[in-house]
Amino acid sequence: MKAHAKINLALVVGPRRADGMHEVATVLQRIDLADDIALEAANKTEVEGYSEDTLVHEALRAIGVTAKVRIEKRIPVAAGLGGGSSDAATTLRLANETLEGSLGRQELHRLARELGADVPFFLGEGPQLGLGSGATLSELVLPQDYSVVLVLPRDAKKRSTKAVYDAFDGEDGFEDRLEALLAALEAGDLGALPPNDLVSSPIADELRAAGAFRADVTGAGPAVYGLFTERDRAAAARELFTDRCETWLTAPAW
Repeated sequence: MKAHAKINLALVVGPRRADGMHEVATVLQRIDLADDIALEAANKTEVEGYSEDTLVHEALRAIGVTAKVRIEKRIPVAAGLGGGSSDAATTLRLANETLEGSLGRQELHRLARELGADVPFFLGEGPQLGLGSGATLSELVLPQDYSVVLVLPRDAKKRSTKAVYDAFDGEDGFEDRLEALLAALEAGDLGALPPNDLVSSPIADELRAAGAFRADVTGAGPAVYGLFTERDRAAAARELFTDRCETWLTAPAW
């Protein structure tokens, strides 16, 4: 089963909540870059293909299934693309299918929330708006007719997501930025979405100069995306970065 990557088309961050997490509003979009996950019943849990996995093990423990899982890894690790969360959510779905009495949607989402704020998104379909900690989700109707160039600098050193959030001190103006995000969604105008509150990158400026109608860092980074109306122009923009970055030419996925 495909475990798709995601990009944050917007990420607006507010003050800390009572649970210690920041209030966020984020627009989540799957893309057609994916790991492959296969699961089969086993007497003990094994995860092959990605030795650094922790979330798939946790997902199996959470749902109470012993299985052998094979991960064919294509999504770059610790890049802001949600690969670990997607793998965990896909494992939950596959493991749930093996249960005699499979869990309902609400219970499966509860388990996903305990694994991480991004995990519930990957249980649904289509673009979604994440509020609260990011795990309170609602479906969105957004344009899907564009190409995506992903750029990941080869020398990128990512801080942990927690460290990036802990360093955030831009809570002022959260309501205004949230209003701008919601207005852009209402208009269906991805180019009008506010920039990522957590991190920025000069690569986004280069992608815009190359014709992207929107470019930004995804999540806590360091991967950067550019959205292009024309695939040929996206392919040409990708070539600008191949000597110094890992790059992908992809598209929205449902």
